[in-house]
Amino acid sequence: MALLRGRGYASVNYPTGMNLGGDPSQALIHATTMGGFVVSLSSVDLGQGLKTIAAQCAAETLGMPMDSVIVDTADTDTGPHCMGTFASRGTHRVGNAVIMAAREAREVMLQVAAEELEVDADDLETDGSGFVRLKGSPETKIHIQDIALAAHFKQGKTISGRGIFLKERSYPVPETGEMDPDSAQAHACTVAEVEVDDETGIVTVLSLHNAYEIGRALNPAMVTQQVEGGAWMGVSHAVFESTEPYYPSSRAHGPTDFCEYLMPGPAETPVQTSVILERPAANGPFGAKGIGEMTANAPIPAVANAIFDACGVRITVMPFTPESILRGLDELRAAEPST
Repeated sequence: MALLRGRGYASVNYPTGMNLGGDPSQALIHATTMGGFVVSLSSVDLGQGLKTIAAQCAAETLGMPMDSVIVDTADTDTGPHCMGTFASRGTHRVGNAVIMAAREAREVMLQVAAEELEVDADDLETDGSGFVRLKGSPETKIHIQDIALAAHFKQGKTISGRGIFLKERSYPVPETGEMDPDSAQAHACTVAEVEVDDETGIVTVLSLHNAYEIGRALNPAMVTQQVEGGAWMGVSHAVFESTEPYYPSSRAHGPTDFCEYLMPGPAETPVQTSVILERPAANGPFGAKGIGEMTANAPIPAVANAIFDACGVRITVMPFTPESILRGLDELRAAEPST
């Protein structure tokens, strides 16, 4: 018996969005009477943090505190149009749409403030704390709450904006097949370190080291959570999960509940280090690209390569079960010249 250690590498580049019949997302924003802002979307937050990113984009563009922004994802009947939460498109598509809507709302906000202060709107700026002030004369200022009240009850204006980001449909060139199916490409590399027990075939993933180039990290903490949570899923796919082991006649053998469905627990979760590289995308919201589904991709082949490095067994079917490891080791031994 021996515990064999190995290291494996894998890299991935991943598209932001996809080529549909056009790939749009829309956003609406309006100010309440008390100076808060409501962003209306039909985009769905699956837990990846889309509402937080939308609030950040709105607050940054408006020049207002983030806690003054509410994001309402409503539903597809009452909210503005969105193609959906898929293809790692949420931050890119929705972020751009929210920025467009917030720019339009900001313009109205400054016009209302200018009328109240009796100055030119082009001479005003926001301070990030809720005030609109005169450039070069910060004592001349007005709070967003007073601006909103004036807009609603004095000037008869709506501080609001509309935004739509559209990735137009791309048609392939008949002669070459070339096309423009996405908006940006994010890149990543994972290094996996594993331990293989050559007697039991059990694979233990010891550590993962991740490097991700994602344009710009709008929320670094959430990026790290996405990377490491996705890597956990990758390890689960690689070593544990087998939903349909005998497909198509699998119901007699497949897992029926989470007592039987194997996933890594705390003891099986590897140590991770993650590095975020920023190369802003020209068409991304503040330079951001998508970082969603790709985070589960690189760990799988990295673990497979680490297994090969450890014991010489090349696994190509998930999950990498002890049985497949032992069968591979038997094949290697059988191929050795007899002495």
